[in-house]
Amino acid sequence: MVAPSEQDQATGRLTIPSFNWGLGFFGPLVGLVLLCIVFSFTSEYFFTTRNALNILDQVTVLGILAIGMTAVIITGGIDLSVGSVLAFSMMMMGWLSREFGVPLEIAMLCAILTGAACGAVSGLLITVARLPPFIATLAMMTVARGLANILTDGRQIVGYPSWFTSFATVRHFDFLSVTVGVFIVSVILAFIYLRYRPGGRNLYAIGGSPEVARLSGIAVKKVTVGVYAMCGALSGLAGIALAARLNSSQPSAGLTYELDTIAAVVIGGASLAGGVGSIAGTVVGVLIIGVLSNGLNLLAVSPFIQMVVIGCVIALAVTFDTLGRRNR
Repeated sequence: MVAPSEQDQATGRLTIPSFNWGLGFFGPLVGLVLLCIVFSFTSEYFFTTRNALNILDQVTVLGILAIGMTAVIITGGIDLSVGSVLAFSMMMMGWLSREFGVPLEIAMLCAILTGAACGAVSGLLITVARLPPFIATLAMMTVARGLANILTDGRQIVGYPSWFTSFATVRHFDFLSVTVGVFIVSVILAFIYLRYRPGGRNLYAIGGSPEVARLSGIAVKKVTVGVYAMCGALSGLAGIALAARLNSSQPSAGLTYELDTIAAVVIGGASLAGGVGSIAGTVVGVLIIGVLSNGLNLLAVSPFIQMVVIGCVIALAVTFDTLGRRNR
């Protein structure tokens, strides 16, 4: 996708170009394949079914977060609060079930609604109070992290029912856990929405030029609030997946997840300027981070060096995005 032309902005006419996979998808895909080839030769354990399943398990939470972040970045925004909202949502789930005896199924729904409410507040701060997305979501990041600690005075909640933890530990058909299945279904639904639904096309239009989108009849403010609310809801869903994997709710969970999530989306070909991005590219970006982290762990590379490597990858991805926009 590309932004509307100067003529479109001058006349208020909205032109939405046809969907194109572009180098934004195939470039990262080639990088992912090359990474897999390199690690296959450097570690005998990398190219195994067990390790592939481990990578899927490890990227599930990041992947769910990245789906919501993709929609936000396509509209030209950014959400720095996803990690904190994840922690607040999972703490809300544990707090309701432990302190008030709320059935865990209902508490899980409340966790998703909590995330959606946080996202909606961020969206309102952006559209009504006219705060920049960076400032609005930075404020929400701090508030949500504080609320996550207030619920239990900073203590973690440990010990969920076995049926809940089985979501992340039991592999159905010796392959698919429930959490991985939720991630895959979320990817499919998001792909269909962005690729085929008018609402998904509107996100690209808003990212290309909010004013032109408004003049074309798109309810920009309403859509923006909805996008941030959905991003928050997916953060709540990711919190549930993480709680099932850890068998606990921790107020410190999700630290730096927002940076990894943004990195995955940008590595996958999305533009921080808005109007460009795809779910397929995001999935590739998520897998690149997962494969890179997994491969470096197998090679016993220091976690500190891993941070440097991933940071360099992010810098390269943003550099290619900037150069590509200049060429366009």
